[in-house]
Amino acid sequence: MRNIGLANPFGAPVFYEKVVSSTMDRARALTPEEGPHGTAVMADVQEAGRGRGNRKWRSNAGENLLCTILLRYERFEAVPQGITLRIGLAAALAAEGFLPPASPPVRIKWPNDIMIGPCKAAGILCEGEGGTVRAGIGVNINQTVFPEGLREKATSMALAGKTVFPDSARFALLENILGRIHRELSEEEGAWQERLLPRLYMQGRKVRFIPGAAGAAGGITGRLEGIGPQGEICILPEGGTQAALYSAGELDLSWEG
Repeated sequence: MRNIGLANPFGAPVFYEKVVSSTMDRARALTPEEGPHGTAVMADVQEAGRGRGNRKWRSNAGENLLCTILLRYERFEAVPQGITLRIGLAAALAAEGFLPPASPPVRIKWPNDIMIGPCKAAGILCEGEGGTVRAGIGVNINQTVFPEGLREKATSMALAGKTVFPDSARFALLENILGRIHRELSEEEGAWQERLLPRLYMQGRKVRFIPGAAGAAGGITGRLEGIGPQGEICILPEGGTQAALYSAGELDLSWEG
């Protein structure tokens, strides 16, 4: 990997390599001296990229932003609350800034996806060990063809904005994301929630929610009320009077209420 010297408000290196198993793997291998707080690892191709629940992350070579950002804290308790959502907010705002004004709205789908209109355009995967967090970010920029099974669910900035972005957009977008993450993680606790709530996908609407790990069975229906103090999803069950907070689970987008 080589340090490509992108602007980074964390004062840390931004590494680039054409082909990696995954940027998460490469970031994990960095020592605190090699990869201090705020270090980013970027690649053109991931041979074993993955998302939540070990689902494969498929991306055409050189068309999208594939990166992992290392965030190091002295202890687990110092990790900012709602960190996945805060990083998602930063990435959503950055992507929105690159899109033409007439593009569909950019929203954050709890817990870790970014939607443009009704389709997924980006995903966030945070993994941690002690006070170290590895935030994997994948943003579809110029990809316009997706594998069967994803064609109705996935989109890209190019499709949403009806434009083609230059290759430099991947690097410019990463710079913008780094700047926004730095600001979002510096916000006072609670301020980020106020900023995120208007962008929360399906906010105030009837949803089907599946609690637990990715791929879990079962589910509940109710109204998405918002998010809790630590980034939990808040659901008012159908027919109920008391909203409940869930720290794990996912929205069932195949459900039609």
